[in-house]
Order: sequence, then structure tokens, then C-alpha cells
Amino acid sequence: MKLSVEISMYPLKDEYIPSIQAFIDRLNLHPELRVITNTMSTQVFGDYDLLMDILKQEIGTAYEKHGRAIFVCKFIQGDLDPATTDV
Repeated sequence: MKLSVEISMYPLKDEYIPSIQAFIDRLNLHPELRVITNTMSTQVFGDYDLLMDILKQEIGTAYEKHGRAIFVCKFIQGDLDPATTDV
């Protein structure tokens, strides 16, 4: 099953941009995922089980390395990558 996730990360510290960029960079290390980033959020597309496992790992890493943060995530079944869907 395919999954599409939209993620917004809100680190709870003054210097928040490096933490967000590090999280996005780590997501991009996984070639089996498609990652699209804009000014408001990051969209991630891939296989459900794989994507959930990677999110578990990378959110945990973000907490360990950068401290407290809020993650707002929207999940929808299917591949809604604009590059692969007809709108």
C-alpha cells in the first residue's frame, strides 16, 4: 500500500531552522522515498510500512539530536505525489 504524508516540524527553541533542515536532509537520505519540501511543510511519498518505519526512526533521531519539537503530520492512503498523479 502507498502512503502520502505531509509533515511540519516546529522545534521548541530559538534557532529552529538548522533542526528543520537536518530532519529534511535525513529524510532525503532514503532513496526509496520521494520528498518534496516547500516553505510550509515537507511531503513524503512511499510504501506504507517503509515510510512509517523511516518516520519513526527519523523523528526519534530529531528528538535525540535537537531536543523538543512538535511534529504535525497528515496521512492519506495512496500516492499523491504531484509528479505521478493527474489532477
